[in-house]
Amino acid sequence: MVLSAGGSCGRRICVVGGGTAGFYVTQFLVKHLENCRIDILEKLPVPFGLVRFGVAPDHPEVKNVINTFTKTASHPAVRFLGNVALGREYKLRDLRENYNAVVLTYGAESDKSLDIPVDGGFGGVLSARQFVAWYNGYPGAENLVRKEHLSGRNVGIIGQGNVAVDVARILLSPVDQLRQTDITDYALDLLASSRVESVSMIGRRGPLQAAFTIKELREMIKLPGCSTLWRAESFTGIPDILSSLPRPRKRLTELMLDSLSKQEANKVTGKTFSPIFFRSPKSVQRSGNQFHLNLTKNYLQGDKALPTEDTESLPVDLLLTSIGYSSIQEDADLNFDQKRGVIVNENGRVLKENSKEIDPGLFASGWLATGPTGVILTTMNNAFSVGKSICDDFSEKKIPEEAKPGLDLSQKNSITWSGWEKIDQEEVRRGAKVGKPREKIIDLDEMIKIGLNS
Repeated sequence: MVLSAGGSCGRRICVVGGGTAGFYVTQFLVKHLENCRIDILEKLPVPFGLVRFGVAPDHPEVKNVINTFTKTASHPAVRFLGNVALGREYKLRDLRENYNAVVLTYGAESDKSLDIPVDGGFGGVLSARQFVAWYNGYPGAENLVRKEHLSGRNVGIIGQGNVAVDVARILLSPVDQLRQTDITDYALDLLASSRVESVSMIGRRGPLQAAFTIKELREMIKLPGCSTLWRAESFTGIPDILSSLPRPRKRLTELMLDSLSKQEANKVTGKTFSPIFFRSPKSVQRSGNQFHLNLTKNYLQGDKALPTEDTESLPVDLLLTSIGYSSIQEDADLNFDQKRGVIVNENGRVLKENSKEIDPGLFASGWLATGPTGVILTTMNNAFSVGKSICDDFSEKKIPEEAKPGLDLSQKNSITWSGWEKIDQEEVRRGAKVGKPREKIIDLDEMIKIGLNS
Protein backbone atom coordinates (compact mmCIF):
# COMPACT_ATOMS: atom_id res chain seq x y z
CA MET A 1 0.00 0.00 0.00
CA VAL A 2 1.39 3.43 -0.90
CA LEU A 3 0.64 6.22 1.54
CA SER A 4 1.39 9.83 0.92
CA ALA A 5 1.14 12.93 3.08
CA GLY A 6 3.53 15.16 1.20
CA GLY A 7 6.79 16.68 2.38
CA SER A 8 9.74 14.83 3.86
CA CYS A 9 11.05 14.25 7.34
CA GLY A 10 13.76 11.90 8.55
CA ARG A 11 12.07 11.21 11.88
CA ARG A 12 8.48 10.36 11.08
CA ILE A 13 6.82 8.41 13.87
CA CYS A 14 3.46 6.69 14.10
CA VAL A 15 1.84 6.23 17.52
CA VAL A 16 -0.90 3.59 17.39
CA GLY A 17 -3.43 4.43 20.08
CA GLY A 18 -4.78 7.79 21.23
CA GLY A 19 -4.98 6.97 24.92
CA THR A 20 -2.82 7.81 27.92
CA ALA A 21 0.33 5.98 26.82
CA GLY A 22 0.08 7.31 23.27
CA PHE A 23 -0.22 10.92 24.32
CA TYR A 24 2.52 10.69 26.94
CA VAL A 25 4.95 9.11 24.45
CA THR A 26 4.09 11.87 21.99
CA GLN A 27 4.50 14.55 24.65
CA PHE A 28 7.99 13.30 25.44
CA LEU A 29 9.02 13.07 21.79
CA VAL A 30 7.95 16.58 20.77
CA LYS A 31 9.90 17.94 23.72
CA HIS A 32 13.09 15.89 23.34
CA LEU A 33 13.37 14.71 19.71
CA GLU A 34 14.34 17.29 17.13
CA ASN A 35 13.08 17.23 13.57
CA CYS A 36 10.24 14.79 14.18
CA ARG A 37 6.67 14.54 12.95
CA ILE A 38 4.24 12.33 14.80
CA ASP A 39 0.91 10.87 13.73
CA ILE A 40 -1.37 9.50 16.44
CA LEU A 41 -3.73 6.83 15.10
CA GLU A 42 -6.85 6.08 17.12
CA LYS A 43 -9.48 3.54 16.09
CA LEU A 44 -12.33 5.57 17.62
CA PRO A 45 -13.28 9.00 16.31
CA VAL A 46 -12.46 10.43 19.77
CA PRO A 47 -9.19 10.52 21.74
CA PHE A 48 -8.07 9.84 25.33
CA GLY A 49 -8.81 6.12 25.71
CA LEU A 50 -9.33 5.10 29.33
CA VAL A 51 -9.23 8.70 30.53
CA ARG A 52 -12.52 9.14 28.68
CA PHE A 53 -13.91 5.62 28.91
CA GLY A 54 -12.30 4.19 32.06
CA VAL A 55 -12.10 6.93 34.67
CA ALA A 56 -15.19 7.00 36.87
CA PRO A 57 -17.56 9.90 36.05
CA ASP A 58 -17.44 11.15 39.65
CA HIS A 59 -13.65 11.55 39.40
CA PRO A 60 -13.46 14.58 37.07
CA GLU A 61 -10.16 15.73 38.58
CA VAL A 62 -8.44 12.62 37.19
CA LYS A 63 -9.46 13.73 33.71
CA ASN A 64 -7.48 16.96 34.01
CA VAL A 65 -4.66 15.24 32.10
CA ILE A 66 -6.81 15.89 29.03
CA ASN A 67 -5.62 19.51 29.18
CA THR A 68 -2.02 18.33 28.81
CA PHE A 69 -2.95 15.94 26.02
CA THR A 70 -4.76 18.74 24.18
CA LYS A 71 -1.60 20.88 24.25
CA THR A 72 0.36 17.94 22.86
CA ALA A 73 -2.16 17.35 20.06
CA SER A 74 -2.02 21.04 19.16
CA HIS A 75 1.75 20.95 18.65
CA PRO A 76 2.64 21.69 15.00
CA ALA A 77 4.63 18.43 14.75
CA VAL A 78 1.64 16.30 15.82
CA ARG A 79 -1.35 15.08 13.82
CA PHE A 80 -4.27 13.16 15.25
CA LEU A 81 -6.16 10.68 13.06
CA GLY A 82 -9.26 9.21 14.59
CA ASN A 83 -11.44 6.44 13.15
CA VAL A 84 -8.30 4.71 11.83
CA ALA A 85 -7.54 1.27 13.21
CA LEU A 86 -4.57 -1.05 13.03
CA GLY A 87 -5.69 -4.31 11.44
CA ARG A 88 -8.66 -2.59 9.81
CA GLU A 89 -7.61 0.30 7.54
CA TYR A 90 -3.91 -0.50 7.75
CA LYS A 91 -1.58 -3.35 8.58
CA LEU A 92 1.54 -3.11 10.68
CA ARG A 93 3.68 -3.66 7.60
CA ASP A 94 2.06 -0.63 5.91
CA LEU A 95 2.92 1.56 8.86
CA ARG A 96 6.47 0.30 9.03
CA GLU A 97 6.97 1.06 5.34
CA ASN A 98 5.76 4.61 5.77
CA TYR A 99 7.25 5.66 9.12
CA ASN A 100 10.74 5.53 10.55
CA ALA A 101 9.39 4.31 13.89
CA VAL A 102 6.11 2.84 15.09
CA VAL A 103 4.98 2.95 18.73
CA LEU A 104 2.18 0.57 19.68
CA THR A 105 0.08 1.89 22.58
CA TYR A 106 -3.42 0.62 21.88
CA GLY A 107 -3.99 -0.64 25.40
CA ALA A 108 -5.98 -3.55 26.79
CA GLU A 109 -9.59 -3.99 25.78
CA SER A 110 -10.29 -7.62 26.63
CA ASP A 111 -10.83 -9.40 29.96
CA LYS A 112 -9.05 -12.09 31.86
CA SER A 113 -11.65 -14.80 32.24
CA LEU A 114 -13.06 -16.25 35.45
CA ASP A 115 -13.22 -19.97 34.84
CA ILE A 116 -15.74 -21.32 37.34
CA PRO A 117 -18.88 -23.43 36.81
CA VAL A 118 -22.13 -21.46 36.71
CA ASP A 119 -25.55 -23.10 36.99
CA GLY A 120 -27.85 -22.63 34.01
CA GLY A 121 -30.31 -19.80 34.27
CA PHE A 122 -27.88 -17.39 35.91
CA GLY A 123 -27.43 -14.61 33.39
CA GLY A 124 -25.85 -12.11 35.70
CA VAL A 125 -22.14 -12.43 34.96
CA LEU A 126 -20.37 -9.37 33.54
CA SER A 127 -16.84 -8.08 33.65
CA ALA A 128 -16.13 -4.85 35.47
CA ARG A 129 -14.63 -3.60 32.20
CA GLN A 130 -18.00 -4.08 30.49
CA PHE A 131 -19.81 -2.34 33.32
CA VAL A 132 -17.40 0.61 33.21
CA ALA A 133 -17.70 0.84 29.42
CA TRP A 134 -21.47 0.86 29.83
CA TYR A 135 -21.72 3.77 32.24
CA ASN A 136 -18.93 5.70 30.52
CA GLY A 137 -20.49 5.62 27.08
CA TYR A 138 -18.07 3.44 25.14
CA PRO A 139 -19.57 3.02 21.65
CA GLY A 140 -21.41 -0.30 21.42
CA ALA A 141 -21.53 -0.84 25.20
CA GLU A 142 -24.91 0.80 25.82
CA ASN A 143 -26.80 -2.51 25.94
CA LEU A 144 -24.30 -4.56 27.95
CA VAL A 145 -26.15 -3.86 31.21
CA ARG A 146 -29.89 -4.44 31.26
CA LYS A 147 -32.64 -3.76 33.77
CA GLU A 148 -32.68 -7.38 34.95
CA HIS A 149 -28.99 -7.11 35.91
CA LEU A 150 -29.91 -4.51 38.53
CA SER A 151 -33.23 -6.01 39.60
CA GLY A 152 -31.76 -8.04 42.49
CA ARG A 153 -30.48 -6.97 45.87
CA ASN A 154 -27.03 -8.60 46.00
CA VAL A 155 -23.98 -7.94 43.83
CA GLY A 156 -20.66 -9.74 44.12
CA ILE A 157 -17.46 -8.29 42.68
CA ILE A 158 -14.46 -10.58 42.23
CA GLY A 159 -11.32 -8.49 42.68
CA GLN A 160 -10.23 -5.69 44.97
CA GLY A 161 -8.52 -3.13 42.78
CA ASN A 162 -9.58 0.45 42.16
CA VAL A 163 -11.80 -0.57 39.24
CA ALA A 164 -13.74 -2.88 41.59
CA VAL A 165 -14.16 -0.02 44.06
CA ASP A 166 -15.27 2.33 41.26
CA VAL A 167 -17.94 -0.14 40.17
CA ALA A 168 -19.14 -0.64 43.75
CA ARG A 169 -19.34 3.11 44.30
CA ILE A 170 -21.34 3.70 41.13
CA LEU A 171 -23.78 0.92 42.11
CA LEU A 172 -24.25 2.31 45.62
CA SER A 173 -24.08 6.08 45.02
CA PRO A 174 -27.20 8.24 45.27
CA VAL A 175 -28.38 8.79 41.71
CA ASP A 176 -28.80 12.54 42.27
CA GLN A 177 -25.09 12.69 43.05
CA LEU A 178 -24.28 11.02 39.73
CA ARG A 179 -26.54 13.37 37.76
CA GLN A 180 -23.91 16.10 38.13
CA THR A 181 -21.29 14.03 36.30
CA ASP A 182 -20.77 13.05 32.66
CA ILE A 183 -22.24 9.57 33.22
CA THR A 184 -24.47 8.58 30.32
CA ASP A 185 -28.20 9.28 30.49
CA TYR A 186 -29.12 5.66 29.77
CA ALA A 187 -26.96 4.52 32.71
CA LEU A 188 -28.59 7.08 34.98
CA ASP A 189 -32.04 5.84 34.01
CA LEU A 190 -31.14 2.24 34.79
CA LEU A 191 -29.34 3.08 38.04
CA ALA A 192 -32.37 5.11 39.15
CA SER A 193 -34.49 1.96 38.96
CA SER A 194 -31.80 -0.29 40.49
CA ARG A 195 -32.75 -2.48 43.44
CA VAL A 196 -29.16 -3.19 44.44
CA GLU A 197 -28.65 -2.77 48.18
CA SER A 198 -25.57 -4.85 48.97
CA VAL A 199 -22.20 -5.11 47.23
CA SER A 200 -19.56 -7.60 48.34
CA MET A 201 -16.03 -7.06 47.02
CA ILE A 202 -14.10 -10.32 47.23
CA GLY A 203 -10.33 -10.84 47.27
CA ARG A 204 -8.30 -14.02 47.54
CA ARG A 205 -5.73 -12.50 49.90
CA GLY A 206 -5.86 -10.29 52.98
CA PRO A 207 -6.10 -6.60 53.92
CA LEU A 208 -2.34 -6.13 53.59
CA GLN A 209 -2.48 -7.24 49.95
CA ALA A 210 -5.56 -5.23 48.93
CA ALA A 211 -4.95 -3.48 45.61
CA PHE A 212 -7.29 -0.50 46.09
CA THR A 213 -5.82 2.82 47.19
CA ILE A 214 -6.63 5.03 50.14
CA LYS A 215 -8.47 7.67 48.10
CA GLU A 216 -10.94 5.17 46.69
CA LEU A 217 -11.52 3.52 50.06
CA ARG A 218 -12.07 6.85 51.81
CA GLU A 219 -14.73 7.73 49.24
CA MET A 220 -16.54 4.45 49.90
CA ILE A 221 -16.45 4.90 53.67
CA LYS A 222 -17.95 8.39 53.30
CA LEU A 223 -20.54 7.43 50.67
CA PRO A 224 -23.96 8.85 51.69
CA GLY A 225 -26.58 6.26 52.63
CA CYS A 226 -24.10 3.40 52.63
CA SER A 227 -22.36 1.50 55.44
CA THR A 228 -18.99 -0.22 54.99
CA LEU A 229 -18.92 -3.59 56.75
CA TRP A 230 -15.67 -5.35 57.63
CA ARG A 231 -15.03 -8.79 59.08
CA ALA A 232 -12.97 -8.40 62.26
CA GLU A 233 -11.33 -11.82 61.92
CA SER A 234 -9.67 -10.70 58.69
CA PHE A 235 -7.54 -8.25 60.69
CA THR A 236 -6.25 -10.68 63.33
CA GLY A 237 -2.66 -9.77 64.23
CA ILE A 238 -2.51 -6.79 61.87
CA PRO A 239 -2.47 -4.05 64.58
CA ASP A 240 0.67 -5.69 66.01
CA ILE A 241 2.67 -5.20 62.81
CA LEU A 242 1.18 -1.87 61.74
CA SER A 243 4.23 0.19 62.71
CA SER A 244 6.51 -1.92 60.49
CA LEU A 245 4.52 -1.40 57.28
CA PRO A 246 5.70 0.93 54.49
CA ARG A 247 4.01 4.33 54.82
CA PRO A 248 1.42 4.02 51.98
CA ARG A 249 0.36 0.55 53.14
CA LYS A 250 0.34 1.69 56.76
CA ARG A 251 -1.98 4.63 56.02
CA LEU A 252 -4.37 2.42 54.05
CA THR A 253 -4.41 -0.22 56.77
CA GLU A 254 -4.95 2.41 59.46
CA LEU A 255 -8.01 3.64 57.56
CA MET A 256 -9.42 0.10 57.39
CA LEU A 257 -8.78 -0.46 61.10
CA ASP A 258 -10.31 2.89 62.01
CA SER A 259 -13.42 2.11 59.96
CA LEU A 260 -13.63 -1.31 61.60
CA SER A 261 -13.39 0.21 65.09
CA LYS A 262 -16.31 2.54 64.36
CA GLN A 263 -18.40 -0.19 62.81
CA GLU A 264 -19.88 -1.53 66.05
CA ALA A 265 -20.84 1.94 67.24
CA ASN A 266 -22.54 2.90 63.99
CA LYS A 267 -25.97 1.58 63.21
CA VAL A 268 -26.11 -0.08 59.82
CA THR A 269 -28.66 1.69 57.66
CA GLY A 270 -29.31 1.88 53.94
CA LYS A 271 -27.04 0.12 51.51
CA THR A 272 -23.95 -1.90 52.43
CA PHE A 273 -20.46 -2.32 51.00
CA SER A 274 -18.58 -5.38 52.27
CA PRO A 275 -14.91 -6.00 51.48
CA ILE A 276 -14.35 -9.74 52.00
CA PHE A 277 -10.81 -11.10 52.28
CA PHE A 278 -9.26 -14.59 52.02
CA ARG A 279 -11.86 -15.92 49.58
CA SER A 280 -11.70 -17.28 46.02
CA PRO A 281 -14.71 -17.93 43.75
CA LYS A 282 -15.56 -21.60 43.31
CA SER A 283 -18.94 -21.76 41.54
CA VAL A 284 -22.36 -20.18 41.16
CA GLN A 285 -25.21 -22.49 42.13
CA ARG A 286 -28.96 -22.24 42.26
CA SER A 287 -30.70 -22.78 45.59
CA GLY A 288 -34.45 -22.54 45.11
CA ASN A 289 -35.17 -19.14 43.57
CA GLN A 290 -31.82 -17.69 44.65
CA PHE A 291 -28.34 -18.12 43.23
CA HIS A 292 -25.34 -18.35 45.53
CA LEU A 293 -21.67 -17.64 44.92
CA ASN A 294 -19.65 -20.41 46.52
CA LEU A 295 -16.29 -19.26 47.88
CA THR A 296 -13.23 -21.21 48.94
CA LYS A 297 -11.65 -19.98 52.16
CA ASN A 298 -7.93 -19.25 51.84
CA TYR A 299 -4.95 -18.76 54.09
CA LEU A 300 -1.73 -16.92 53.38
CA GLN A 301 1.68 -18.44 53.01
CA GLY A 302 3.88 -15.41 52.62
CA ASP A 303 1.94 -13.32 50.11
CA LYS A 304 0.45 -16.33 48.36
CA ALA A 305 -3.17 -17.40 48.92
CA LEU A 306 -3.62 -21.12 49.40
CA PRO A 307 -7.01 -22.89 49.52
CA THR A 308 -8.48 -24.75 52.48
CA GLU A 309 -11.28 -27.34 52.46
CA ASP A 310 -13.69 -24.81 53.95
CA THR A 311 -16.23 -22.91 51.87
CA GLU A 312 -18.74 -20.11 52.24
CA SER A 313 -21.76 -19.08 50.18
CA LEU A 314 -23.14 -15.63 49.45
CA PRO A 315 -26.46 -14.81 47.79
CA VAL A 316 -25.77 -13.13 44.45
CA ASP A 317 -28.01 -11.65 41.77
CA LEU A 318 -25.21 -10.10 39.70
CA LEU A 319 -21.57 -11.14 39.54
CA LEU A 320 -18.94 -8.75 38.23
CA THR A 321 -15.39 -9.89 37.56
CA SER A 322 -12.60 -7.39 38.10
CA ILE A 323 -9.55 -9.61 37.74
CA GLY A 324 -7.65 -7.71 35.09
CA TYR A 325 -7.69 -6.51 31.50
CA SER A 326 -5.85 -8.15 28.62
CA SER A 327 -4.56 -6.83 25.32
CA ILE A 328 -5.39 -8.47 22.02
CA GLN A 329 -3.31 -9.11 18.91
CA GLU A 330 -4.54 -6.51 16.46
CA ASP A 331 -2.21 -7.59 13.66
CA ALA A 332 -0.88 -11.02 12.70
CA ASP A 333 2.65 -9.65 12.32
CA LEU A 334 2.85 -8.58 15.97
CA ASN A 335 5.14 -10.60 18.22
CA PHE A 336 2.43 -11.22 20.77
CA ASP A 337 2.45 -13.29 23.96
CA GLN A 338 -1.06 -14.76 24.02
CA LYS A 339 -0.70 -16.13 27.54
CA ARG A 340 0.33 -12.82 29.11
CA GLY A 341 -1.69 -10.67 26.72
CA VAL A 342 1.21 -8.33 25.88
CA ILE A 343 3.54 -7.55 22.99
CA VAL A 344 6.90 -9.23 23.53
CA ASN A 345 9.28 -6.41 24.38
CA GLU A 346 12.32 -5.43 26.36
CA ASN A 347 11.81 -2.11 28.14
CA GLY A 348 9.52 -0.97 25.34
CA ARG A 349 11.64 -2.21 22.43
CA VAL A 350 9.70 -4.92 20.60
CA LEU A 351 11.55 -8.17 20.00
CA LYS A 352 11.53 -10.12 16.76
CA GLU A 353 9.46 -13.30 16.59
CA ASN A 354 11.12 -16.27 18.34
CA SER A 355 14.16 -14.18 19.08
CA LYS A 356 15.72 -12.02 21.75
CA GLU A 357 16.83 -9.62 19.05
CA ILE A 358 15.29 -6.14 19.07
CA ASP A 359 13.21 -5.14 16.04
CA PRO A 360 14.65 -1.69 15.21
CA GLY A 361 12.13 1.12 15.06
CA LEU A 362 9.27 -0.84 16.66
CA PHE A 363 8.19 0.01 20.21
CA ALA A 364 5.36 -0.65 22.65
CA SER A 365 4.17 1.30 25.66
CA GLY A 366 1.43 1.27 28.28
CA TRP A 367 -0.65 -1.78 29.16
CA LEU A 368 0.05 -3.34 25.77
CA ALA A 369 3.70 -3.58 26.84
CA THR A 370 3.46 -4.03 30.61
CA GLY A 371 0.10 -5.66 31.19
CA PRO A 372 -2.71 -3.84 33.04
CA THR A 373 -0.96 -2.39 36.04
CA GLY A 374 -0.80 0.82 38.02
CA VAL A 375 -2.51 4.17 37.58
CA ILE A 376 -2.12 7.05 35.13
CA LEU A 377 1.18 8.08 36.73
CA THR A 378 2.52 4.54 36.17
CA THR A 379 1.62 4.73 32.49
CA MET A 380 3.18 8.18 32.20
CA ASN A 381 6.48 6.97 33.63
CA ASN A 382 6.49 3.98 31.30
CA ALA A 383 5.66 6.15 28.29
CA PHE A 384 8.41 8.67 29.10
CA SER A 385 10.88 5.79 29.44
CA VAL A 386 9.89 4.42 26.03
CA GLY A 387 10.07 7.93 24.59
CA LYS A 388 13.66 8.22 25.84
CA SER A 389 14.50 4.85 24.25
CA ILE A 390 13.20 6.15 20.92
CA CYS A 391 15.31 9.30 21.23
CA ASP A 392 18.37 7.22 22.15
CA ASP A 393 17.86 4.87 19.20
CA PHE A 394 17.63 7.77 16.76
CA SER A 395 20.71 9.37 18.33
CA GLU A 396 22.66 6.12 18.10
CA LYS A 397 21.60 5.59 14.44
CA LYS A 398 19.74 2.39 15.29
CA ILE A 399 16.72 3.71 13.41
CA PRO A 400 17.28 4.66 9.74
CA GLU A 401 16.33 8.26 9.02
CA GLU A 402 15.50 8.07 5.33
CA ALA A 403 12.53 10.17 4.25
CA LYS A 404 9.18 8.47 4.82
CA PRO A 405 5.83 9.70 3.46
CA GLY A 406 3.66 9.07 6.52
CA LEU A 407 -0.07 8.48 6.43
CA ASP A 408 -2.38 9.88 3.78
CA LEU A 409 -4.68 12.46 5.37
CA SER A 410 -7.12 12.38 2.47
CA GLN A 411 -8.95 9.31 3.75
CA LYS A 412 -12.68 9.80 3.55
CA ASN A 413 -13.61 9.16 7.16
CA SER A 414 -10.52 9.96 9.22
CA ILE A 415 -11.20 12.43 12.04
CA THR A 416 -8.60 15.15 12.57
CA TRP A 417 -8.07 17.03 15.83
CA SER A 418 -10.32 19.83 14.62
CA GLY A 419 -12.95 17.16 13.94
CA TRP A 420 -12.65 15.94 17.54
CA GLU A 421 -13.03 19.53 18.73
CA LYS A 422 -16.38 19.71 16.92
CA ILE A 423 -17.50 16.50 18.68
CA ASP A 424 -16.25 17.87 22.00
CA GLN A 425 -18.13 21.14 21.57
CA GLU A 426 -21.35 19.32 20.72
CA GLU A 427 -21.07 17.05 23.76
CA VAL A 428 -20.48 20.02 26.06
CA ARG A 429 -23.44 21.84 24.50
CA ARG A 430 -25.73 18.87 25.08
CA GLY A 431 -24.48 18.46 28.64
CA ALA A 432 -25.11 22.12 29.49
CA LYS A 433 -28.76 21.65 28.62
CA VAL A 434 -29.18 19.13 31.45
CA GLY A 435 -26.69 20.54 33.96
CA LYS A 436 -23.86 18.11 33.18
CA PRO A 437 -20.26 18.80 32.08
CA ARG A 438 -20.98 16.90 28.87
CA GLU A 439 -23.36 14.38 27.36
CA LYS A 440 -21.24 11.85 25.50
CA ILE A 441 -22.19 10.88 22.00
CA ILE A 442 -22.14 7.10 21.77
CA ASP A 443 -23.14 6.46 18.17
CA LEU A 444 -20.08 6.11 15.93
CA ASP A 445 -21.86 7.28 12.79
CA GLU A 446 -23.05 10.41 14.58
CA MET A 447 -19.54 11.10 15.88
CA ILE A 448 -18.09 10.75 12.40
CA LYS A 449 -20.75 12.94 10.87
CA ILE A 450 -20.09 15.73 13.39
CA GLY A 451 -16.33 15.31 13.13
CA LEU A 452 -16.44 15.58 9.35
CA ASN A 453 -18.94 18.45 9.64
CA SER A 454 -21.20 16.94 6.99
